[in-house]
Amino acid sequence: MKKLRFCLLIFISIFYLPKTVLSAEIDIYKKIDLFGEVLEKINEEYVDDIDQSESMDSAINGLLQSLDPYSAYMPPKIFEEMQTETRGEFGGLGIEVSMEAGVVKVISPIDDTPASKAGIKAGDYIVKIDDIQVQGKTLSEAVDLMRGPVGSPIELIIRRRGVKKALTFNIVREVIQVQSVKSELIQDKIGYIRLTSFNDNSSDQIEKQIKKLKKNKSLNSFILDLRNNPGGLLSQAIKISDFFLENGEIVSTKSRKKSENRKWFARKGDIIDGKTLLVLINYGSASASEIVAGALKDHKRAIILGENSFGKGSVQSIIPLKNKGAIRLTVSKYYLPSGKSISEVGVRPDIEVSEESDDFRIKTETDNQLNYAIKLLNG
Repeated sequence: MKKLRFCLLIFISIFYLPKTVLSAEIDIYKKIDLFGEVLEKINEEYVDDIDQSESMDSAINGLLQSLDPYSAYMPPKIFEEMQTETRGEFGGLGIEVSMEAGVVKVISPIDDTPASKAGIKAGDYIVKIDDIQVQGKTLSEAVDLMRGPVGSPIELIIRRRGVKKALTFNIVREVIQVQSVKSELIQDKIGYIRLTSFNDNSSDQIEKQIKKLKKNKSLNSFILDLRNNPGGLLSQAIKISDFFLENGEIVSTKSRKKSENRKWFARKGDIIDGKTLLVLINYGSASASEIVAGALKDHKRAIILGENSFGKGSVQSIIPLKNKGAIRLTVSKYYLPSGKSISEVGVRPDIEVSEESDDFRIKTETDNQLNYAIKLLNG
């Protein structure tokens, strides 16, 4: 009897499990057939002739962008251009961008680039590029439109939060060369360090600049400026956070597969010997910038001042495809030591100080956030 019951259980398992899987597969194949039918109807009935290959590329990209703003498809040409150094043949504007609701959104303008000098701000929406509507374009196509020969002009039509009329910016493309770390001594006692991106040697540069600043005996505090820093390498964010922490968790990542979940911890040793640390952030501070600001805030190691950060708390991986193209796919998410996700929330400053005017420029007389930080450190 027991043997019969055991055999019956095995039979039921074998009979029902594949049926459930089979049903799901049938549904998928039905959807694929439906997609083929729609494509056929478009090809036969649409008012204009279409390139079916381009339509398929758009469909693939639409699928990826339905997941989140950072996943995207790169056709072979775009993927090749991304991998190849242009060596001055092409110029750019100096902005980090993403896609939101079919429009290109500025994550951050990079310091001392044409976009930054022209007054492009984090959170701006690019609706037209040289009279070409961005709506309906993929992110890769929009980025391609913004590239061009060095010295060539480009016109961007921008929509900005809180501004009713569209703004027009005429910019000349340049070769973008980013110096990721700058430093100086303010009032002979405040060490100011500006980090514009997390490159493969950013931590080495910061360590070098801090050691240089520490030679001044009257130094009593530091400002780490992460405004308009769109992020970069996770490894660098961990190293830079570790510089200022004695112990504790820095960041963790969670993936679909539990075996790929990871945590990183600080090692003993504070590079600035416990001196007061103030971190500046704004809406252009994203990804790796948010990891550093969030870790230092959660451990109460730094005062965070400025505006709420961007909220890009995810990790993308470039996955090559058989057609020599690739997909950029979100594979994990960042979590702060508190366990909070950065995604779509960002890091909230301890002291909120907004930009005072449209003429605001970082590290100039109009930089009311830096001025506030200096007054705060002066007591």
